[in-house]
Amino acid sequence: MVSSGISLYGVGTYAAGIAGNLFAFVLFVSPIPTFKRIVKNKSIEQFSGLPYVCSLLNCLICMWYGLPCVSYGVILVATVNSIGAAFQLVYVTLFIIYADTTRRLKMSGLLIAVFCVFSLIIYVSLELFDHQARQTFVGYLSVASLVSMFASPLFIINSVIQTRSVEFMPFYLSLTTFLMSVSFFAYGMLLHDFFIYIPNGIGTVLGVIQLLLYAYYSREAREESRLPLLRSDGCL
Repeated sequence: MVSSGISLYGVGTYAAGIAGNLFAFVLFVSPIPTFKRIVKNKSIEQFSGLPYVCSLLNCLICMWYGLPCVSYGVILVATVNSIGAAFQLVYVTLFIIYADTTRRLKMSGLLIAVFCVFSLIIYVSLELFDHQARQTFVGYLSVASLVSMFASPLFIINSVIQTRSVEFMPFYLSLTTFLMSVSFFAYGMLLHDFFIYIPNGIGTVLGVIQLLLYAYYSREAREESRLPLLRSDGCL
């Protein structure tokens, strides 16, 4: 009975981590249509590369946290973020290639800064801390990075409330973000890892808010579309 319980616990933990990896992969590939357009037009147009630079730094920090030299038993955090870092690096590289000279220099500087910051984090965590303190140090950095990433939809939520429109909040993107957060929240809870379940718990709450707003305002839009149109003279 004990061994089967432990086995079930292990399977559940692994399943939650794998699910988080799969949903995160969907998020990583979601900008591909944007970059297909950039490559086709050979121009970044009005797109901003800053979100991809920030995502790259976030993935690198979380990948470092998931490696055995920092944390034990959370390798699925390292795998998903190593894949994410590779995608973000490709996106940033394409952005640099097709940007004008001014923005190319700016993005190149930001990319160099990301790797300098990440290198500094590695050096400090390895040289100044033992294993337990290293996990705490990198863990808090990963929490700060993830919370800032999950907080970015607050601007979209504010826009949805002000415009009463879900035009700029794609449903499937919101749903996937919510499912990824739930999966890693469960993964962190099962592993009793504060640095995983706290930020993903926040992400789960924000995901629920986005889905509720989507349901409310999309229903409101459907109801308005069913209302009879009035002619300018006030007649139907």
